Amino acid sequence: MAASGIFIGLSESDILAIRDKAVSMLKEGKTIMSYSDTGTSVSKQFVMPVKEVLAECRMALQQLDPETYGQRRTVLRSNWDNFTGF
Repeated sequence: MAASGIFIGLSESDILAIRDKAVSMLKEGKTIMSYSDTGTSVSKQFVMPVKEVLAECRMALQQLDPETYGQRRTVLRSNWDNFTGF
């Protein structure tokens, strides 16, 4: 899963608030919350999976301040399963 950069352009405080909320929901084991009572039903859900939110936050923070949050890394992988030789 590669981050798409949807949080780029938000302020650092907004990104950190989103990250903190995602972490708290992860710790609580909640991604979907529901409540129903005599004909009334309320349901809340994170817009995207917590794992994806954290990846998007990391990408935006790294771009915003690479000194503090680290630089983005590109990983290259090779598949040698069908290698027949030179």
